Amino acid sequence: METTTRAMFIEQQKAEITEHFVYERLAGFSKDNKNSKILQSISDDELRHYHVWQKITEKEVKPNRFKIWWFVWLARILGLSFALKLMESGEINAQTFYEKAAKEHPQVIKIRDDEEAHEKELIGILNDKRLLYVGAIVLGLNDALVELTGTLVGLSFAFNNNLIIGVTGLIMGIAAALSMASSGYLASQEEEEKEDVNPVTAAIYTGVAYLITVVLLVFPYFIFSSAKIAMALMLVITLLIIAAYNYYISVAKEVSFKQRFTSMALISLGVGAISFGIGFMAKSWLGVGI
Repeated sequence: METTTRAMFIEQQKAEITEHFVYERLAGFSKDNKNSKILQSISDDELRHYHVWQKITEKEVKPNRFKIWWFVWLARILGLSFALKLMESGEINAQTFYEKAAKEHPQVIKIRDDEEAHEKELIGILNDKRLLYVGAIVLGLNDALVELTGTLVGLSFAFNNNLIIGVTGLIMGIAAALSMASSGYLASQEEEEKEDVNPVTAAIYTGVAYLITVVLLVFPYFIFSSAKIAMALMLVITLLIIAAYNYYISVAKEVSFKQRFTSMALISLGVGAISFGIGFMAKSWLGVGI
């Protein structure tokens, strides 16, 4: 066995035993019985794959402890679907690897079939309730980005006092968050086809998403004295929030990141540009300024 090939086999063997422990840990803390059984089944498959590679390499390897901790943490915070699909996305080039390995070791074909069909099918039917409330999160997140970005940009050109801008944005944001939470509650009640969606939970997701966004966007105005610097940082934070959210959705729901990111960014920055014009006119033509 060539040195390079052997190293690749050992690396794959390490990945199998690591994923075995990841799935086993996830199965242990999952409160959904269906998910727990699915995860344990995948864990057993990964352990079997590890033993196949062990016979080929004639070597025992230890799992990647950091990777285990990382994916378990991601699952706890961002949901099973996100963590598992992110982990599986790292196997995009596995097809070529298995084809080459199978020329010397035909038993690898069974591992490939398991990885491509069986596990993918199991992951596809995972019941991750976080994804049921994506609409509520979008409602809060998108409205906060559009409304607050526009408001803060307009205030930045109308006023020179960052404390006033920050406090005004915060008060408006908190009031809007409560309003959006109420709207989220009423909207979810109308979605009768989504029986698993709890109106109260949907309202909480909407309100919290809005409030967190508000706090992040007004934060620069409390730490910088220059309105332009605070506004520039606020716009950067806006783009980072949009990127982070759409990356999550692109992985969890397997949709286009670029298309969703571009759409949300153009809307938020477009409203900001219009608000810039309004603020400029208020300050220049109407003489409004503090």
